[in-house]
Amino acid sequence: MFLFAMTDLGGRSIIVTGVLVVLVLILFFYFVPVGLWIAARFSGAPVGILDMVAMRLRRVSPASVVNPLINGIKAGLDLKVGLLESHFLAGGNVVAVVNALISASKAQIALDFNKAAAIDLAGRDVFQAVQMSVNPKVITTPKVSAMAKDGIQLQVVSRVTVRANIDKLVGGAGEETILARVGEGIVTTIGSSESHKKVLENPDLISKNVLAKGLDAGTAFEILSIDIADVDVGANIGAKLQTEQAEADKQIAQARAEGRRAMAVAQAQEMTAKVEEARSKVVEAEALIPMAIAEALREGHMGVMDFYNYKNLVADTRMRDSISSMGEPKKPDGHK
Repeated sequence: MFLFAMTDLGGRSIIVTGVLVVLVLILFFYFVPVGLWIAARFSGAPVGILDMVAMRLRRVSPASVVNPLINGIKAGLDLKVGLLESHFLAGGNVVAVVNALISASKAQIALDFNKAAAIDLAGRDVFQAVQMSVNPKVITTPKVSAMAKDGIQLQVVSRVTVRANIDKLVGGAGEETILARVGEGIVTTIGSSESHKKVLENPDLISKNVLAKGLDAGTAFEILSIDIADVDVGANIGAKLQTEQAEADKQIAQARAEGRRAMAVAQAQEMTAKVEEARSKVVEAEALIPMAIAEALREGHMGVMDFYNYKNLVADTRMRDSISSMGEPKKPDGHK
């Protein structure tokens, strides 16, 4: 029994020891990436085992720093592991920065690590910027509509060839600013042309005028050329505006004429009312005449012969009115 117990304890201790050895080896190879250290050693990259252990302790993946360092060293760049690790800790893309430095070195573009790191931390793709410096990019503008002085609308599509300006990538304006400035230049050039035919005959006039304005100032790009891809004739905006203006003038004139007519009608109605008022006063006055005659007869201010003379005068006046009205043309029915 005692021997069996000793044998059991010995087997357990061997297993525990084996597990501990495996754990130690796992921890050792985790903190000390031997394979990566060997690759860096044979590539000429100055990285020590203690440097990799320190990276692990600072929560930096050694492969994310050492592999780009190896690529840069093999490409002939003078890189330091401390700079790459600092850029990684700052949240930068170490691989993109090193690739950009390699491309710039091969293309003989002046670009150092600090500038490339600053461009990367600014949020721009530094590798794409270097590629754009080597191979310029063509930007197609949307259709820009503008009207010449003769009122004809032109619709222009242009292609802008730009090259990245490495020195102005940090703080420089982007493609949207280039498109806006080119569109503004096209509108200005067409708007200052006397005729749309002149623009159609010489479309390069737009390119020359727009390029002369220095539209790439303050941007992250350098404009190499502006080419007119398409020019279409749009609507006759000038004629449309003149038609709308004539219609507006017509409506204004009609409104003014209607106002004058309404004023004339009101004045006529006012005159008619005054005439009717005068007639009513005359009728009222005529109605008082018999009463006045009767009063005069009672008071003795008027004799019988005076009354008969008055009646003869009235009869004579009526006769004269009837005789004078016989020669007047007959008025239509409904008119007095």
